Amino acid sequence: MIYDFCIIGGGIVGLATALKLGEMHPGAGILVIEKETAVARHQTGHNSGVIHSGIYYAPGSFKAELCRRGAAETVAFCREHTLPFEVCGKLLVATNEAERQRMMKLFERASVNKVDAELIDAAELKRREPNISGVGAIVVPSTGITDYKLICRAMASEIARRGGEIALGSEVVAIKEGPEHVSVSSPGRSWQAKHVIVCGGLQSDRLARMAGIALDYQVVPFRGEYYRLPPAKNKIVDTLIYPIPNPDLPFLGIHLTRMIDGGVTVGPNAVLGWSREGYPKFSVSPRDVAEFIRFPGFWKVIRSNMRAGALELANSMSKRRYLAECRKYCPSLTMADLQPNDAGIRAQAVLADGTLVHDFLFRETDRMLHVCNAPSPAATSALPIGEMIAEKVSAQMRPTFQAVSA
Repeated sequence: MIYDFCIIGGGIVGLATALKLGEMHPGAGILVIEKETAVARHQTGHNSGVIHSGIYYAPGSFKAELCRRGAAETVAFCREHTLPFEVCGKLLVATNEAERQRMMKLFERASVNKVDAELIDAAELKRREPNISGVGAIVVPSTGITDYKLICRAMASEIARRGGEIALGSEVVAIKEGPEHVSVSSPGRSWQAKHVIVCGGLQSDRLARMAGIALDYQVVPFRGEYYRLPPAKNKIVDTLIYPIPNPDLPFLGIHLTRMIDGGVTVGPNAVLGWSREGYPKFSVSPRDVAEFIRFPGFWKVIRSNMRAGALELANSMSKRRYLAECRKYCPSLTMADLQPNDAGIRAQAVLADGTLVHDFLFRETDRMLHVCNAPSPAATSALPIGEMIAEKVSAQMRPTFQAVSA
């Protein structure tokens, strides 16, 4: 059998792409290949579960629009499939004068981005969230929480219900493009497809090289380390509590996140990961380390972010320092409150000149589209991202689809 579409990667972007391709081309043969024995095992399954509002992004940007659409579509998908979610809102809290100045600029951005937001002072902040301290805050009522692993399982079930196939436990070891189709192989099995879309996340660069694509970027893993508060602190906040982000850094900072299971997590920080898929602390992959230390762009990133990186590393190594970051806005937390929780690992695409990639990065051939970077928040934006990728593939290869779409 030669499939019409083969999607490599069973994270939320790959599954959303398969779902949207099925909607655009009813009856098409669709195959999703995932190396793990279940979907959403990596970035998707290790995120905070937040449904973001789009407040952070440049006014009028594609990312801002995708996030707004994605939040609405995520909530609609949860309702349709009876999945848990809650639109609980969040507060972005300023704890000093410098942060208050950044807060005012961010509030202006919210208005331009058409994100419903309210500015409150210290007294109103204390009234709404008695355990949180600050000089003011932005209230974003549209932010929500969900479980993206459950969303991915529902997507996989929907793909199968419509006739698509999902091959789990199938690590791709070879990709070869020919004039009529692309061959994809895993140990002991191979498939052919007219068109291949690679949504490889943490392995996107390796899969692209495997397919014979010359690259000017590399994935550098960054660990996001979380703690979970004890059950007695599950009611410490009514909303999500975020710091005012530093615009010079690509990460949002340590925040208090209500989880859909009723718990509360604290985090994440952002430190260099020594293993792309090593979630326990101190995990090291010699292969992963050897790859990024040989990449010139890595050293340029390190040099330009030396101070921030050193602070993040210090917070990672010292629980007391990590706690101090949390206590800036939640002073009642203690060392005993920071209990172990799973870490996440972010696939940060870095160009050869040391530029951190914050936008979409695609590499294309006649029959392949490689999604080399899907910018944060990819989970929130997954459904419109999947639609965008499906439209991109369809437009590029329109003649092939006439029979399929008829």
